Amino acid sequence: MTIIDGRKIKDEILEDVKKEVLSLPFIPIFCDILVGSDISSLQYVRMKAKIAESVGIKFRTADFKDEATTEELIEEIENLNRVPHMCGIIIQLPLPEHIDKKSVLDAIRPELDVDCLGMINSENFYNDNSEISFPTALACMAILDSLNVDLSQKKILMLGQGNLVGKPVTHLLKIKGLDVTTVDTRTVNIEELIKNTDVLISAIGQGKFIKGEMVKDGVIIIDAGTSEDNGAVVGDVDLESVIGKASFVSPTPGGVGPVTVAMLLRNVLQVAKNKI
Repeated sequence: MTIIDGRKIKDEILEDVKKEVLSLPFIPIFCDILVGSDISSLQYVRMKAKIAESVGIKFRTADFKDEATTEELIEEIENLNRVPHMCGIIIQLPLPEHIDKKSVLDAIRPELDVDCLGMINSENFYNDNSEISFPTALACMAILDSLNVDLSQKKILMLGQGNLVGKPVTHLLKIKGLDVTTVDTRTVNIEELIKNTDVLISAIGQGKFIKGEMVKDGVIIIDAGTSEDNGAVVGDVDLESVIGKASFVSPTPGGVGPVTVAMLLRNVLQVAKNKI
């Protein structure tokens, strides 16, 4: 079994991003808006800042306390929308429950919505009319592409149909004309579907749900799920139990996550190129 190294794929993507960023006639700016003081969110923002700066993108934060209002966030976003050379604005999720998430996300100008979470960019994506796509979905596709495996005759199963991963990954697979079956909360024959699939992509957020005895020999597994287990981040796949069964598996952490950051910054680069 080969454990897929997401950090290596990330580095290869970012090497190309850096070359193109350095060739731009200006320095692109990327902003991450953070509400509250959640430790994992803070760490994620710092990680994105470090990686963005490493490829020549100027990183900027807008930090708010937990009690910030929807109106305050929208006002800040409207100011950021007007910043010269701004090439990407994202909201660190989740937001506090009292915040109107949809209104906040839709306040980001579509051309700066590099997470593709606003209504306009999301609609454009599903209408195949967008240069910006969901970073985590792009990461899953990049990992599959890195394997150099012909998927045209493979049965592909997408576990989960969430807005961030499952739905957009399914759309990208179908664009390629691939045979993809989806699983959501209404699906009844999940174990049978898992047992008969050649490529399993999971984004259900159920820690170590997928065990070795559930999958067929030689299966390719892309684990895009995250959850906590005794304070540690784990994926949907019980990695130890699939060793010896899977041909390839992307681990969590160290698989989809790093590649997602690279794809996010590639979106920022695309916005910058559109400004030239």
